[in-house]
This record gives sequence, structure tokens and C-alpha cells, in this order.
Amino acid sequence: MTTNTTIGSNGTNVSQTLLDTMNGTSSTKSATSATSSTGSTSGTSATDLQNTFLQLLVAQLKNQDPTNPMDSSQMTSQLAQINTVSGISQLNTTLSSLATQMSAGQQSQAALLIGSTVLAPGSSVTVASGKASSFGVQLANAVGDLQVVVKNSAGQIVNTIDLGKQSAGTIPVGWTPTDTAGNTLPDGTYTISAVGTINGQQATATTLAGATVQSVVSQSNGTPGLVLSNGTTVGLTSVAAIL
Repeated sequence: MTTNTTIGSNGTNVSQTLLDTMNGTSSTKSATSATSSTGSTSGTSATDLQNTFLQLLVAQLKNQDPTNPMDSSQMTSQLAQINTVSGISQLNTTLSSLATQMSAGQQSQAALLIGSTVLAPGSSVTVASGKASSFGVQLANAVGDLQVVVKNSAGQIVNTIDLGKQSAGTIPVGWTPTDTAGNTLPDGTYTISAVGTINGQQATATTLAGATVQSVVSQSNGTPGLVLSNGTTVGLTSVAAIL
């Protein structure tokens, strides 16, 4: 049985269940079924609780004793908290929508790269008919000297490319595949590594392998991935250069 509480000198009744809901003392069952004296149902969402707070606040203000007004500061504070929660919920929904739109936009941008040659982290270079596939180096800092070491499938060093002083950033490398004696290297797959120095100290240098973008896939984290002709899949943000 639902009991009512009288508010103000005019004798307006408000259900005890509603008051318990506003004070946070009701059970889940009573909170979801709370009704005002006018028979309107209150729910547990931020909007429902906000409406219930407003109904009770208006009833209190209309029926309070002018000579002994009730303290509504706590109720107003709780209403402000409900507004904050509701606002955060709406913000999360908006951000989620923006993230979905950005992901769709990235997929479209990635699709435009199909058929293009890109430089992405990798250490393999292919030699065919006297020509080497594209490659490069990415530097976090400027270096006084940069060298790229080329090894064959047996792990033997066949050449060292001296690129000299280089600034930070992405450095595409054009190379005719020859050994240290100037002889043309046979067709095959070679491995490259980069060594940079700053005042005699080794610096960070990342090798980049060139490959053709064959297709675009969605990765486990929802971001687009580029399937390359060298058999690897890299994220769109990992592409250092488009050749």
C-alpha cells in the first residue's frame, strides 16, 4: 500500500514512494514504480529522475508555509547532479557518433591508396632485373651520418650505402643494386638496416620498405589496415610516405 506525505500548509499529498525515490532510499522495484499524486510514473533514467525532481520541487515551492519555508537546497543540488549525468551521457553518445564517422572517413581515404606505392616500416628489399624496390629511412632526430647496410639471404653484407648528414624525418633512398665492388647483385630478397650517429653516438633509425597497396581491411581495433604486396598489413598511420 502506498502512503502519502503532506507538503505545505495547503495539504498537498505526495506519495512516499516518490519521496523515497528522490532521497535515494527506495528499492529498485519501488524506484521504477514511483508515482506522484497526479498518477504520473517516474523511471530510473536521467531524464525520468530529472522530471520527477522538478515535479516534487514545484509542489514543494507552491505549498510551503511562507512563514516557515522549506530548505530546497539539497534537492536543487541533487537536480544539478542529475543534469550533469545527463549531459555526460549525451556527450558520450555524440563522441561515439563522431568516432564512427571518423572511422568511415579513414576507410574511404585508405581505399584511395589502392594501387599506390607506399613506404612503411619494413626491412626487405627486392631486386629484380637490376632494379631494387623502393625503400627509405625514418629518423627521429637529425644525424651527422647515416648508413644503410644491405645483406643477402645468407646474412652477408653485400653493400653499405652512406647517406651522410640527414635531417629528421622520412628519407626515401634511391639505390642501384650493386655490391661493394660495383657488380650488379643477383635477383632476390635482401635485408636492410640503418645506422645513424649523432656526435659519435648511435641514433634511432627505422628502415622503411616500399610496397604496393593491394587492398584495405578493418583491423581488430576498428582502424583501417593496408594489405601490401610484400605480404604485410600496416595501419594507415604507419605509412611514412606515398611514392
